[in-house]
Amino acid sequence: MTYPAIPESAGRSSAFMVYCLYLLSIPSAGIFALIGVIWALTARAEAAPLPRQHLDDQVRIWMISFWWHVILAIVCVLGWLLTIVLIGFPILAIVAFGWFVLMVWFTIKSALGLMALLDGRGR
Repeated sequence: MTYPAIPESAGRSSAFMVYCLYLLSIPSAGIFALIGVIWALTARAEAAPLPRQHLDDQVRIWMISFWWHVILAIVCVLGWLLTIVLIGFPILAIVAFGWFVLMVWFTIKSALGLMALLDGRGR
């Protein structure tokens, strides 16, 4: 039994939409990023090789960001508890800076991925 060939553009629109959702995730407090990763996970199965690379990279970017958010949230709670002895304030400042760096990294990776997708390059 032969299966129909997947067109080369299969999955390209999904990868484009996930990048757009990722870039819009900052004003939406991360809700669009969650929708985007679910979209990327469901679209990977029928994607052509080039869009598949982008969809895999999008899932990887989200997972890295998610686990760093978990780590920073734990450190934030620790810092909040340590504000009683005043050492928590510098910890909270470091966590805030870490969240800012993570947000900038996520945005830059998404923008560079979108440009690579539009140029027809892999990730």
